[in-house]
Amino acid sequence: MNKDLTEGQPERVLWSFCLPLFGSIIFQQLYNIADSLIAGKLVGENALAAVGNSYEITLIFIAFAFGCNIGCSVIVSRYFGAKENHHVKTAVHTTLVSGGILCALLMLAGFIGCQSLLELIRTPEEIMADSQLYLDIYIAGLPFLFFYNIATGIFSAMGDSKTPFLFLAFSSTANIAADYLFVRFLHMGVAGVAWATFFCQGVSCILAVVVVFKRLAGLECRQEPKIFSGHIFAQICAVAIPSILQQSFVSVGNIMIQGLINGFGAPVIAGYAAAIKLNNLVITSFTTLGNGISNFTSQNLGAGKYGRIHSGFRAGLKMVLLLCVPITAAYFLLGKWLVFLFMESEGGLAMDTGVQMLRILSPFYFVISMKLVADGVLRGASKMKEFMVATFTDLALRVALAVVLSGLIGVVGIWSAWPIGWSFGAVLSLIFYQRLKKAF
Repeated sequence: MNKDLTEGQPERVLWSFCLPLFGSIIFQQLYNIADSLIAGKLVGENALAAVGNSYEITLIFIAFAFGCNIGCSVIVSRYFGAKENHHVKTAVHTTLVSGGILCALLMLAGFIGCQSLLELIRTPEEIMADSQLYLDIYIAGLPFLFFYNIATGIFSAMGDSKTPFLFLAFSSTANIAADYLFVRFLHMGVAGVAWATFFCQGVSCILAVVVVFKRLAGLECRQEPKIFSGHIFAQICAVAIPSILQQSFVSVGNIMIQGLINGFGAPVIAGYAAAIKLNNLVITSFTTLGNGISNFTSQNLGAGKYGRIHSGFRAGLKMVLLLCVPITAAYFLLGKWLVFLFMESEGGLAMDTGVQMLRILSPFYFVISMKLVADGVLRGASKMKEFMVATFTDLALRVALAVVLSGLIGVVGIWSAWPIGWSFGAVLSLIFYQRLKKAF
């Protein structure tokens, strides 16, 4: 149900709102984890490498879907907090129209250009065909990805984090079952993994969009909403475009890093594929919590309740740091068993690569989580310039140092570059937050 985030004790409200978001993203990440797990266990190491190799390219498409999500969510939150329901509906309609056009253009570009991109990142010949097949099926399902993300952004904007959680819990569980059915019993290989995600994400998307329209129908309006508004579209773009650029450049950076890793051979690619799924589970989860803080910030900004924004920041910081403790301990101490979930054997270069990456990155989850909370406030307040500066500094350092250090000390240099970039980015985000705090 819709929830007003401008009322109630800020810490309690934020925990109640954000924890279902955290659960939702855990289930959403099970899509990708299940793909790699089933591919690695039931098909083989090369299949795991192919899915992991393709995953870095899929992040480009996810970046655009995420931009539509956060752009719509921040603007709808502001109008919802201000009780301007006709603008809420107009913002939703405008996002659906523009998001659909953007999705169609990306599908065209994806079908035409993904093979060239796979060649550009030096995809080994033994995994090229499976990587291409996985991407073709994934691109066919982009409408589901886009409209589901827009729908969840609308739910979050209106203070409802429980409905998308229920959709994702159902579809993710179904995806794991479908993965196993298509690969184990129908012997469809990497194609089975991709089709399972396609069908289950499609069900989630359709259900979410239907419920969104039912929820919007219940909002009383003083005047008739528009199908498309250029003014609101510009507001959405002011948030969405920097978010898309940020996520796209992160994806391009990750593709460049994938190209470096591909030079070390299929076993290292497989180990990285397993570890990056586990790492992205954490980073994406904290990013989603940051999105919740953006909604909290935007609603309270619309209502003119600036003091609650800073209370929300403190509550969000406490939340992510508490969550970091068990996650970091599990990844650092139990990394071998977590990576083994994706592997056929307990030893070898693939296993060593994955464990090494987790042990280097996991202690710095405390650092990146603080950055993502500060970013959530900046984004909710539409301080996109500051948000982008901090993020691009992080990315540029990670990619540049990965190139330099991998040439000096091998693949371990790539993992070592990440904490340095995270640390510099976190310092900048916290400085920008402090400036914002003084401005209110």
